[in-house]
Amino acid sequence: MFSMILTWVGAVLGLALLIAMAAGTFVVDIDDRLQERRRKAKAAEPAGPLP
Repeated sequence: MFSMILTWVGAVLGLALLIAMAAGTFVVDIDDRLQERRRKAKAAEPAGPLP
C-alpha cells in the first residue's frame, strides 16, 4: 500500500515538474518578445531636435 502511494506521489510530482518546465519556456519566449518590442520602440524615438 505504501509503495502505491509513493508511486502516485512520484507521478504527480513528475507531472508538476514537466508542466513547470513547459511553462518556463513560454515565460522566456514572452519575455523575449516584450524586450524586443521595448528595444524597437526605443530605437524609433528621435535622438533630439534637428537643427
